[in-house]
Amino acid sequence: MKMIAFIAAGGAIGAVARHLVAGQVGSLLGHGFPWAILIVNVVGSFLLGVLVEIFALVWSPSMELRAFIVVGVMGAFTTFSTFSMDVVLLYERGQIMNAALYIAASVAFSVIAFFGAMRLSRMVLT
Repeated sequence: MKMIAFIAAGGAIGAVARHLVAGQVGSLLGHGFPWAILIVNVVGSFLLGVLVEIFALVWSPSMELRAFIVVGVMGAFTTFSTFSMDVVLLYERGQIMNAALYIAASVAFSVIAFFGAMRLSRMVLT
């Protein structure tokens, strides 16, 4: 239960941070292109990359603190950062084809699922 509380607290911080950053970026760059979420995803991926290296090289926080930061804060700020980490881990293990397949499948299936959900919802609701 303690771990869940840490993740939930981090998630609240990450979700609010995403909302604030996306709002500011949207105000600055407009809403015609999803600049806000693109920037949140890139920044989140960068930050998770820094954190992974810090955790590996210079700091070994408790499992609760690690979950608070990575799963909670970063997970709520952007799940794209975790996707990026998974791609890099596959690449660094020499599994380049698996990394490419994971990228293609994640993007394609996610977009297809989104369109499918929209169509199904329209059919059911209208």
